[in-house]
Amino acid sequence: MMNLLVSRALPATVMEALNSEFEVTLRPTTQPMSEDEATVALSAYDAILPTLGDGFTAAAIGRVDAPRCKVLANFGVGYNHIDTGAALAKGITVTNTPGAVTDATADIAMTLILMAVRRAGEGERLVRSGEWTGWHPVQMLGMHIGGKTVGIVGMGRIGKAIARRCQAGFGMSVVFHNRSHVAEVGVPARQLGSLAEVMAEADVVVCAVPGSPETHHMIDAAALSAMQPHAYLVNISRGDVVDEAALIAALTSGQIAGAGLDVYEQEPYVPEALRALDNVALLPHLGTNAEEVRTNMGMIAVENLRAFFSGDAVPNRV
Repeated sequence: MMNLLVSRALPATVMEALNSEFEVTLRPTTQPMSEDEATVALSAYDAILPTLGDGFTAAAIGRVDAPRCKVLANFGVGYNHIDTGAALAKGITVTNTPGAVTDATADIAMTLILMAVRRAGEGERLVRSGEWTGWHPVQMLGMHIGGKTVGIVGMGRIGKAIARRCQAGFGMSVVFHNRSHVAEVGVPARQLGSLAEVMAEADVVVCAVPGSPETHHMIDAAALSAMQPHAYLVNISRGDVVDEAALIAALTSGQIAGAGLDVYEQEPYVPEALRALDNVALLPHLGTNAEEVRTNMGMIAVENLRAFFSGDAVPNRV
């Protein structure tokens, strides 16, 4: 029976499936693996099931001459915590769990859009403070999103799911930026020629690109400066896609109206300057936090491991 390290506890159904097929070691913590832990694990286990933030960097992988581990079956669609080039160079297969996360993540994008533009987070804080004095006609006026334009940065599975919700559910016009041509979105949508054009045209901009060196600080001060003063930025991709310092400056100065964030540059650290702002809605990385979604993600990882060790084609190799 193959020896498997599971980085952090997964839903019970998934753990039962893993324990039935592997000799499982489960780390007794909810914190991500350090680089040193990753290096040790690569020599100690046949397979590893990593999760968000685990330290499988080029340095961690490079320190192991001949890793015992032959597969990193990542739990999640995003794998920017794994240096896939370094893994490939050492003969390690990397897999992920696409598909299962699409609708749940798109739902969180819609949650943040509504929270930000309708000032829901600010309103809840007001009620909880005990300082709400009652309804009046100009209390906490926000923006109505019906008929507005959403700009989607990254038109992959999740971007398309967001586009469907915005267009069919709220009658929004859809424009988007993508590094390659997108033939079919599923709803009426226009692919614009540059990121700046999307930032300038949209009333709400949603970031839905994968985390990678190419997308690091993609939304920087220049991109934010192209947005309209009444517009909002929503990020459900990876925290470092947005230059957090530039975003704080834009929110503080009123350069843009507000933002909604589910991810942060240095999770779980969120700068006090960001937490102090009323015009930003902040969630603790809730993108896929529905039990059935997390179970589905885990079972896809199980299938990836089964296929790898059976010698079959791995369905979700990255």
